[in-house]
Order: sequence, then structure tokens, then C-alpha cells
Amino acid sequence: MPSISLDTIVGTVTIMEERGRISRLSWGAGVQEVAGTPLLREAAGQLEAYFAGELKRFDLPLAPDGSDFNQAVFKAMSEIPYGETRTYGQIAANLKTFGQPVGRACGANPIPIVIPCHRVLSATGLGGYSGSGGLDTKIALLKLEGGYPFLL
Repeated sequence: MPSISLDTIVGTVTIMEERGRISRLSWGAGVQEVAGTPLLREAAGQLEAYFAGELKRFDLPLAPDGSDFNQAVFKAMSEIPYGETRTYGQIAANLKTFGQPVGRACGANPIPIVIPCHRVLSATGLGGYSGSGGLDTKIALLKLEGGYPFLL
């Protein structure tokens, strides 16, 4: 699977492409890094612009793996505007379910940052974050976006 890695404020991230769509973002350098596909170069450029505070919404073809329910949660997360947050409960209410399955779907997000699971909080605080660095990474992303004022 072609991939490209870049250094960011939250560590080295690797973006993976499968069948012309972004399928995964993980922390650490890619094993089989290919710096060449146009889509990977575009994705890297968009991530660099995001971390520079110049990009508020990603525009990439995505193919996150997951159940129909997870896909619905990924879509709901993708609709949260830059600098804003939602709670697990708010997303659950819109999907007519409960917060816990929403939290599990957030934790299963294969394309963090691009699908902004960091913008989903618990009703009483930050909630969790399954990406590398855990809550430190979530806090860094929220601070970058100005999305959680008491962290600033």
C-alpha cells in the first residue's frame, strides 16, 4: 500500500492510499514509503496546511474501513467544523443511539485528524483519544484549532 510520512506537531504521521483513496493515517514512519502518488502528495500538502493553520477542511477522497454504523459516525465527525466540538452524546442523539457505541466508533477511526475524532468530547471533559500520544495529541489538535477554550 503506497504511503507518505511527514513530521507534524503531534509526531511523524504516515498517510496510506488504497485504490485511489486515503484509507489510513497512523503515527510513525511508513515501512514501504512511496513519496510519489499525486493523491499522497495532495494529502501531505493538506496536512501541512492544516498544521500551519491555513486549512480548515480537508478535501480528499477517503475510504475508511468500518461497519455501516462506524461510517455514520465518521460522517458525523467529518461534519464538525474546524474549531468546534461535539459530545459523544450529541452525535449519538443525531444517530438515535447511545454515547458508548459512538465512542467505540471514534476509537476505530482509521483516518484521525482528517476525520476529526479529536473534536468529539465527553459531556464532562475531553473523553479519550486513540491516536498516538492519547490525550496529549487530542489537546494539541484542539489547541491548534482553538476548539476547547479552557485549554488555551
